[in-house]
Amino acid sequence: MKLSGCSAVVTGGASGLGEATARALAAEGVKVAIFDMNAEKGEKVAAEIGGVFCNVNVTSEESVDAGFAKARAAIGQERILINCAGTGNAVKTASRNKADGTIKHFPLDAFNLIIQINLVGTFRCIAKSAAGMLTLDPMEDGERGAIVNTASVAAEDGQIGQAAYSASKGGVVGMTLPIARDLSGDGIRVNTILPGIFNTPLLQAAPQPVKDALGASVPFPKRLGAPTEYASLALEMCRNSYFNGEDVRLDGSIRMAPR
Repeated sequence: MKLSGCSAVVTGGASGLGEATARALAAEGVKVAIFDMNAEKGEKVAAEIGGVFCNVNVTSEESVDAGFAKARAAIGQERILINCAGTGNAVKTASRNKADGTIKHFPLDAFNLIIQINLVGTFRCIAKSAAGMLTLDPMEDGERGAIVNTASVAAEDGQIGQAAYSASKGGVVGMTLPIARDLSGDGIRVNTILPGIFNTPLLQAAPQPVKDALGASVPFPKRLGAPTEYASLALEMCRNSYFNGEDVRLDGSIRMAPR
């Protein structure tokens, strides 16, 4: 797919992996709409890349519909969707307090929230974006669009406390091929990236010794991943028309320990 001149939507595009990808797309001549809940940062990034910001909560049907309507009115129907919106938590399935013996389990509303954001929110944006892409004429190679999702290495080797997060990201991995097959007849490709430990805002707040230890745990290179490295792979998945139905780890060959 030739990127220049296309339009794109990047969810979670105000920071981290999404911001890096939005900036990389804009540098290739793509018109970019950023979906995010951080209006201050989202507006700033959009202004810097000549794009448009849409205040979107991916768990809300109405919010997502409004976001796509605003984006398409400003930059046209997107041919590219990059799903980076997501979050996580860390709670054991069940645990006993060693001090007083009380027992508690993972609150189901907290479990469901992660599923709604990371899995259902991703699918919601895929379905609505793909429906819009079907209105486009195919490009020279028959393509109408490309979709890139964000899972995590936790989809395959989740750590203690990551039941909800791993389930949500495992769901993203599990639906990649079926969705790619659903859309293949209309020239829309779907791929997913499984990032390892990346230097995103979530980690930037951690003490330097913690970040150093995390980086040292990566076989090679012994450092945290850079958001621009994620963006590079996301753009290649869009450019390369033979890239379809794949789930690709981007992790320096790390395999996560139990904790």
